[in-house]
Amino acid sequence: MRIDIRNARVIDPVSGHDATTPLFIADGRIVALGSAPDGFRPDRSIDAKGLVACPGLVDLSARLREPGNEYRATLESEMQAAVAGGVTSLACPPDTDPPLDEPGLVEMLKRRAESLRQARVYPLGALTLGLAGQKIAEMGELAEAGCVAFFQADAPLTDLNVLLQAMRYAATFGYAVWLRPQDSHLAHGGVAHEGEVSTRLGLPPIPVVAETVALHAILELAEATGARVHLARLSTARGVALVAAAKARGLAVTCDVGVHHLHLCDRDAGDFNANMNLVPPLRDPRDRDALRRGLADGTIDAVCSDHTPVDDDAKQVPFGEAEPGATGLELFLPLVLKWGGEMTLPLAATLAAASSRPAAILGVEGGTLAGGRAADLCLFDPERHWIVSPSALASQGRNSPFLGLEVAGRVVTTIIDGRVVYTG
Repeated sequence: MRIDIRNARVIDPVSGHDATTPLFIADGRIVALGSAPDGFRPDRSIDAKGLVACPGLVDLSARLREPGNEYRATLESEMQAAVAGGVTSLACPPDTDPPLDEPGLVEMLKRRAESLRQARVYPLGALTLGLAGQKIAEMGELAEAGCVAFFQADAPLTDLNVLLQAMRYAATFGYAVWLRPQDSHLAHGGVAHEGEVSTRLGLPPIPVVAETVALHAILELAEATGARVHLARLSTARGVALVAAAKARGLAVTCDVGVHHLHLCDRDAGDFNANMNLVPPLRDPRDRDALRRGLADGTIDAVCSDHTPVDDDAKQVPFGEAEPGATGLELFLPLVLKWGGEMTLPLAATLAAASSRPAAILGVEGGTLAGGRAADLCLFDPERHWIVSPSALASQGRNSPFLGLEVAGRVVTTIIDGRVVYTG
C-alpha cells in the first residue's frame, strides 16, 4: 500500500520538523517528507488539511485485561480503543490472571494481539514468579518469548534481597527492571493521599514516605548493581526530586507519570467520586504541579495513559471499596495536549513526551517520522472539541474521572505499518 498525506502539519519530535509538508508511505515505511520519490504512485491519497500528522503515541502502561479478566475488557475492545486514541505501540503490564511469568502466556498474548493487526503490543514480563515477590522469574526465557522488560506491577516486593538478585541478574544480561516505588507496609490498607482530604473523608491514607522510602531503596540497589531501572508512575514532588538527584549522579534511571496525575489532585476526590480512586493515589496540588514541571523539564522521561479498565460494578461502591483505575487510551492524546498547552510547550515537545521519549525507554521502533522508519502515525484535529462520555469511548472500561469534561484533540486516522487501521 502506497499512501500520500497532503496538507497536514507534520511534526516529528525527534528531528524537530514542524511544517506543512507532504508525507509519503510505501511498503509499511515512511519513504519521504516533502518531495515524492521517483515513480511514486499512491494507492490512496489523504487530504489532511487542518490536521496534525505525528508519530503514533507510545504508551508505557495499558492493561488489556487478557488473559484472565475478560469480563472487564477484551483484547479486541482495548486494541480498538488504542487505535482510536492514536496509540500505535503499548506496553502491557504483567499483572494478568495468571501473571505473565511463563513464556507460553507471553507468546499467546503476542499471537492474539498480532492477529488483530492493530497496535503493537510489547509485554512486560513478571519480575518474580506469580508476582509473589519470592523468586525471580526466568527472565531469559521470557525475553526470548517477547518481553521487553521485567516489572513487578503493583504487587509488593518486600524482600530486598530478592530485588537485589533480580537487579544483578538483569544487569548481567542487559534487561531493564521496572518498579512502581511504594513501600507496601507504609501504604498498607490506604486508598488516598495522606492529607487534609483523607482526614476529612475518613479514608485510609497513603503517606508520601511510602513512595520516597521505596525510592531510596531502589536507587541504592540500582547504584550498587548497575541495573537499568524504570520507575513507573511517580506521584510526589519529593519523588521527582530524588529522581533528579539520582540522574545527576549518573544512575541509569528513567521514570514516567500517569496522565491523570498531571491534571488531578486529592481535592478532586472530595465528593467520594470512586472514579478518582487511582494507583498511586491523587496527591496534593503541589505534588501535581511538580509532576507537571518534571515532565516538562525532562526529569520525568515520559507520560503514560495508565489505562486500567474496570467494570461498572467495581466502581459503583463507596470510594474506599472501589477498585482503583481509570480508562485512558482514548483520553491520552487530549490530556497530553491539555498539559502541553497549559505549560506553554511547543507541540513537538508535548508530543515527544508521549511518543519518542517512551519509545526510547522501551527500546522499540517508533516515535519518529524519519525516512525508512515504520509508518506508525496518527492524524488528529487539535481543534476538535468533544465531551468525555461512555458512549464516546471504544474501551469496554468506561471508568474515567473526566466524564463530562470537554476536551480538545481527536484522532481522525491511525496508520500502523503503513495500514490505515482507524478512521473516525
